Amino acid sequence: MIDQFSESTVSAFWIGFNNGVPIDEKFFIENIGGKHNSEIALALFPDDFARGLQFCEEKEAYRKLVAEKIKPLDGIIKLTKWIEEHGLKRAPKENAELMISKLGLTDFFQAVILGSECEYPKPHPGPYLKALEVLNVSKEHTLVFEDSVSGIKAGVAAGMPVVGLTTGNPASMLMQAKPAFLIENYADPKLWAVLEELDNKGSSQKS
Repeated sequence: MIDQFSESTVSAFWIGFNNGVPIDEKFFIENIGGKHNSEIALALFPDDFARGLQFCEEKEAYRKLVAEKIKPLDGIIKLTKWIEEHGLKRAPKENAELMISKLGLTDFFQAVILGSECEYPKPHPGPYLKALEVLNVSKEHTLVFEDSVSGIKAGVAAGMPVVGLTTGNPASMLMQAKPAFLIENYADPKLWAVLEELDNKGSSQKS
């Protein structure tokens, strides 16, 4: 739902870590984006895991930047309206509470699933299986949106169709996780073609 920080912002934000080497976009994509804090801690401080965990707690200070940096992806408002009109249930992923608040979507989501509430982090399917349980819906009637390899793998492992967003990771990398298809943002014609097809199938079944 949000744009990634630019490469220069990422490098500046993480400078001083990774043995003093500024973290560029490539390192961020491979070792940080979509990863659980324990994985990030190990990647940044392989010889001092405890320090890495402490750093991961401190890095949450990025939330102070959210009000200035966050902006909705193209098509998200249209998509949320479509979802509401169809009476679908919805739950965002980990680290979402602040984001959805700043985007004005607090009342839109019916549940928030936090990684800290799950026994295993993504790419384990646990977070999505918990979402199914909380929302009381079946995997056959769900659609997942994810922008990271670990997130896509989690949704696929849970037996759910996953739409990958190329907002922060290369398409080639995301496709390795086997999403149903990829979109650039929520205004992507491929997404709306699929939603229109679902609408047509629903109308046919009712008639």
